[in-house]
Amino acid sequence: MTGKLIFFDVDGTLLDHDKRIPASAKQAVRELQDAGHEVAIATGRGPFMFREIREELGIDSYISYNGQFAVRRGEVILRNPIRPDLVQKITERALELDHPIVYMNDEAMKANIERHDYIEESMASLELVDKTMAWDKDYHIGREIYQCLLFCTIGDEMKYREEFPELGFIRWHQFSMDVLPLGGSKAQGIETYRKLAGVRPEDVYAFGDGLNDIEMLQTVHNSVAMGNAVESVQKAAKHVTKDVAEDGIRHGLELVGLL
Repeated sequence: MTGKLIFFDVDGTLLDHDKRIPASAKQAVRELQDAGHEVAIATGRGPFMFREIREELGIDSYISYNGQFAVRRGEVILRNPIRPDLVQKITERALELDHPIVYMNDEAMKANIERHDYIEESMASLELVDKTMAWDKDYHIGREIYQCLLFCTIGDEMKYREEFPELGFIRWHQFSMDVLPLGGSKAQGIETYRKLAGVRPEDVYAFGDGLNDIEMLQTVHNSVAMGNAVESVQKAAKHVTKDVAEDGIRHGLELVGLL
């Protein structure tokens, strides 16, 4: 591969504050592809949660679940599920504390209870309520689970961090955390992808805005934080572009010399 490799986060990066892809971002992605660069998505979402985005942008490569399941040009290149015994143990503890869990694999996500205010409020921020959520308390049994969503307040977060040192936790909403295999991250997923694609580290670029993007932005050679990112995320990146709603993607690509 002779072109560059560019990864884009989804929420707050490709999608603006109204969950739409700005026209300038669509055009920028098209120009990158026409120039021979490889464009991919790096997100905490599951594959089924951004299928329409991939179709709209003509992208068939991605890192999902914060690096636990990756596809390049339509072919699966990485699977890193959570150990089944750990999924069961954290389920049992969450039930004791009255905290719901959502199990996620490459095909779907299922909650372990019928409904909960924390689930509805958290998922509403992604505009996914009643679109991809369903209930199956045994969905994790006999399936590879790449990520869980654990619904609890910040005040209860430390209980899980202390009791489950074999797992990684990333908070993305006041009522929800991503639960991952320890060490799993977008950064690790990108490194696996990069080696397979035969791309030099200096030819890799990443754009992001969330707390789950910090390690990626610190690790990738050419990193760009969105102008709408919080200060800690901006500090993790080498460059900071404009707000996603102010043509941030295009401005960032111009900033690093790709457009």
